[in-house]
Amino acid sequence: MTTLHAGDPAPLFQARTADGDAWSLADHLGKPVVLYFYPKDETPGCTAQACDVRDNWDAFAGLGAVIVGISPDNRASHQAFRANHGLPQTLLVDPEHAVLSSYGAWGLKEKDGRQVEGVIRSSVVIGPDGNVMAVFSPIQPREQSRLTLEVLRSS
Repeated sequence: MTTLHAGDPAPLFQARTADGDAWSLADHLGKPVVLYFYPKDETPGCTAQACDVRDNWDAFAGLGAVIVGISPDNRASHQAFRANHGLPQTLLVDPEHAVLSSYGAWGLKEKDGRQVEGVIRSSVVIGPDGNVMAVFSPIQPREQSRLTLEVLRSS
């Protein structure tokens, strides 16, 4: 499993949005980017995490940040999740776990007292220069915005 640290170059990637459009990290360099990784649309923790971003959208926008949620769910699931909760952020599909793996968000974790492979709920803040500013792994769903906004505001 990849482990990223502050100062590391952010792994460049391309993925598809919920609408099927191509999305590339390289196209967004020059702005701060927050990537957040979550296990599954419409589950309680993931809904809390996504809605926390939605509820703090103006603060992120005021800092010029690009916010992107990534999970293994398919486009239809992301579209419904976005519509059900009024999510303004881009949601990317990663069914092969390529992006998740390159950011250390796919691996062994404890669930119900046993080790399982899956998404490690986490967030990575990338600076305009393309370098990692902070990594929060694992992260609590309702801590997403507070922690990432603190990093963005301090830069």
